[in-house]
Amino acid sequence: MEPERGRTGALLQKGRKRRRAPGKHVGAAEARRARSEPEERQPGAKKARLSTSLLAENYEVTHGQLCELLKYAVLGKSSVPKPSWCQLFHQNQLNNVVVFVLQGMSQLHFYKFYLEFGFLRKAFRHKFRLPPPSSDFLADIIGLQKKQTTGDPSKMMQGSLPSASSEVTINLQNDPIIQKYGFKKVGLTRCLLTKEEMKTFHFPLQDFPDCENFVPTKCNGSITESSPLFGLDCEMCLTSKGRELTRISLVAEGGCCVMDELVKPDNRILDYLTSFSGITKKILNPVTTRLKDVQRQLKALLPPDAVLVGHSLDFDLRALKMIHPYVIDTSLLYVREQGRRFKLKFLAKAILGKDIQCPDRLGHDATEDARTTLELARYFLKYGPKKIAELNLEALASHQELQASVQEQRNTAEVVQQPNTSVLECLDSVGQKLLFLTREADASELSSSRNCQTVKCLSNKEVLEQARMEIPLFPFSIVQFSFEPFSPSLTEEMDKRMRIKWTEMSTVYAGPFSKNCNLRALKRLFKSFGSVQSMTLVLETHQPHLCIQYEVLEAAQLAIESLHGVLVDGTCIKVQRPVTELTLDCDTLVKELEQDSENRGTIYLSGVSETFKEHLLQQSNLFFGLEAVILPKDLKSGKHKKYCFLKFKTFGSAHRALSILTGKDWKLKGRHALTSRHLHAWLRALPPESRRPLGLRVIPPASEQQALQTLKVDHPKIAAWRWGRKIGNLSHSLCPGTLCLILLPGTESTHGSHCGLGLMGIKGGPVFRWFESWARTWHYSSDHAEAASHMPQLEGP
Repeated sequence: MEPERGRTGALLQKGRKRRRAPGKHVGAAEARRARSEPEERQPGAKKARLSTSLLAENYEVTHGQLCELLKYAVLGKSSVPKPSWCQLFHQNQLNNVVVFVLQGMSQLHFYKFYLEFGFLRKAFRHKFRLPPPSSDFLADIIGLQKKQTTGDPSKMMQGSLPSASSEVTINLQNDPIIQKYGFKKVGLTRCLLTKEEMKTFHFPLQDFPDCENFVPTKCNGSITESSPLFGLDCEMCLTSKGRELTRISLVAEGGCCVMDELVKPDNRILDYLTSFSGITKKILNPVTTRLKDVQRQLKALLPPDAVLVGHSLDFDLRALKMIHPYVIDTSLLYVREQGRRFKLKFLAKAILGKDIQCPDRLGHDATEDARTTLELARYFLKYGPKKIAELNLEALASHQELQASVQEQRNTAEVVQQPNTSVLECLDSVGQKLLFLTREADASELSSSRNCQTVKCLSNKEVLEQARMEIPLFPFSIVQFSFEPFSPSLTEEMDKRMRIKWTEMSTVYAGPFSKNCNLRALKRLFKSFGSVQSMTLVLETHQPHLCIQYEVLEAAQLAIESLHGVLVDGTCIKVQRPVTELTLDCDTLVKELEQDSENRGTIYLSGVSETFKEHLLQQSNLFFGLEAVILPKDLKSGKHKKYCFLKFKTFGSAHRALSILTGKDWKLKGRHALTSRHLHAWLRALPPESRRPLGLRVIPPASEQQALQTLKVDHPKIAAWRWGRKIGNLSHSLCPGTLCLILLPGTESTHGSHCGLGLMGIKGGPVFRWFESWARTWHYSSDHAEAASHMPQLEGP
């Protein structure tokens, strides 16, 4: 017996069972019963599932991050760190890992032939962008890249970064604290947040629409350099109405605690947030103090010229539902680069030499935190900006973060001792091998690895046939298909046409309008659907028209759906896209984008305010299944735009939320999303085109008949459709509990590189089950002519 190996999960144990009975599957009656009973009604039947709500806004996943996921899928959390970019729940319920690599394809190919890749886009909810390919893509995602350095990383770092006591030449002129406050010492009034700053950082203010029921502290005295400072810190829990107060601590100068109260929220508690607050159900049960009691005490305690000091004080004041005009926020006082903020724990150690929020203590001590913020404010006033800039806090923070990362790697490496361990070494540590299926001509460092069973084939067709037989025998497989790359000039042409197509799809023409129409009102109307890139008046026609180019496709579609055929100044207007060869199929494309498995749970909203997110969280009980709030920022100003995307777990939750948010109470405009986040980021990064290039043709035909014949035989559309279907069939035949990844590595050419695309899902999840029932309704044929005749039907849902 090997008990340690047995605990590594079902992935490895069940992989060995399948060697003895590769064709054995779950019985039909059991499968039907499992499908008919929701997962939450079967407490003993946990299933592996994925969540990518942790992904950054640009949705790009590096090759190293992919390797993180694959290693975690093999060994689980007891042996390797969790992936930093997604969550894999119930890893021990995984049966297999299968990675399909479509060598020679990129994100550009996927969206150029989006309608043809119907099987893949409907089966996989999770999609993400990959960086351009490296010299050996497979070696990178498996973790076989050559190690540049050896030895203990923490020892290598010693002496390379500054400490608070080391003498290091620092360019103080560029320090953000110096840039804000200058070199000379500053007084108390200079440290106060201005009204504009309080507005920017969402402090509660008088006459703000979301602060109507907030209580003012009645502090209206004139502030002087000797006004009293009070440290404030609050702890919160999560209730059915959002975050609510559970504890308040107020500390006067000198460190004396003048108020420390536990508070019982008015609404039902969903999460005590004990790891942060230290509050438990047992502690809060006997408490009778309510929020209104605390508000009354605080108003009585604070003198007219009191200055409140805290760290991220806006959250504390909002939890108190109080308005106070004079504040010093230590997270903003100690300014950091690029708008980031130092943690209170870091500042306490770096500035005061104090250890707070110790990991061996349950939750934070609110009194200790309040006292610390007060000491930090006093230190700043006593020593001035220059002294603090000389400490080089940015370098200290980076050093501490790096040390924490190294320590985390040490703590989690119980089976795998080296941080650069490959997937092959992970498999080897539990007595398993990796299966690698590829064409004979494709060389990779992976094929020469000792722990890899490589099967080389003569063609993609043979790779597919071998995959059907071999995959059930291995717990981890990589199947690589290789496609002839397009010529660099053709790829560049496709890129240009894609750019133009999405620009034209996001552009609408509206009119006719009367010659004395209110142009300002019209512009305001069309801007209400989303951010506008450009808006021009068209005077070539008998009556004026408007040409509006929106930033996102959803805004253009919403304008068409809302205003086409509406009476404006007594005239029935049309709102439509430009009709060009690239937009002829846009209605079909929009419909399919809406049905994309990733977009089905996401909604687009226009007209959101700066306080929208907070208001949304306060009403979280109305929005079941909300996973992420995506608030795009303007790249120049850094301000949030007036539109957002909300991602939900299911289509039903998204649909219910959309009906609420577009109702009379919220007064927002919105629809179901059309643009995946990774695609939106990619399109924004493309350089703008001033006009369409003339004479572009993907295939220059000698005649119409020859063009039609080409479409039936070897057009790239047919290749995309055929192989998308075949891989879809193969993924359909995988056993339940299989983590499946489809990777398009990206392409390199003399004209530039094109980023890749990843799709992933776990067989047996809700999207996969929906896809399988849909896929079983079709009859598949390998004949080219018959396949071409089926294409128009397969483009529908």
